Amino acid sequence: MTVHLNSQSDLDDAIHALVRQDTRLKPILEVTGMPALRQREPGFAGLAAIVCGQQLSTASAGAIWARLVAAFDPFDHHAVGKARTDRLGRLGLSAAKIKTLKHIARELAAERLNLEVLAEEDADAAHHTLTALPGIGPWTADVYLLFCLGHGDAWPAGDIAIQEAIKVGLGLKERPTPKQMTPLAEPWRPYRGAAAHLWWSYYRVLKKREGVLASEA
Repeated sequence: MTVHLNSQSDLDDAIHALVRQDTRLKPILEVTGMPALRQREPGFAGLAAIVCGQQLSTASAGAIWARLVAAFDPFDHHAVGKARTDRLGRLGLSAAKIKTLKHIARELAAERLNLEVLAEEDADAAHHTLTALPGIGPWTADVYLLFCLGHGDAWPAGDIAIQEAIKVGLGLKERPTPKQMTPLAEPWRPYRGAAAHLWWSYYRVLKKREGVLASEA
């Protein structure tokens, strides 16, 4: 069963099902209240925006993205595929990011990649499809699946904020590693994406209550 988080109502239903499934999460929800659904643009543009923001401050990423969108009308894989590399570089993209976006554009144009069908696939299979693309790491793949496609079982195991929240919320001695996060989340299938929203909300509570360093996220 593939759960989709395309509206706040979808997330509400998934959170309630999640808490019934794992009662350890009930006190977490009581502290956070219902998390708000976070959504981003789907398709090539959504994935490109995440790639552009990798390892950059929010301000820098926003400025580069604004220049890209302004330079191409429409901004899609056809435009990026045809664009000169030096033009993309002048807009602020690094050589590595240009290579990534060019490769994705070619895969989409050749119909070897279909981003829309990933929303219907098993989360782990969809994750593997994206991380097989050059320049797409686990975090980028999971953020795209969760926020752009609304995949209800996407699980960003490498997210430090979620790791810290789980450490405190489940009373663990140490912050779990990305490898340890996978078995920890098994009880939350097929709602791991909803669980991620819940743990992010809990992390924000912890930041205010206990002074967890925001820079860690």
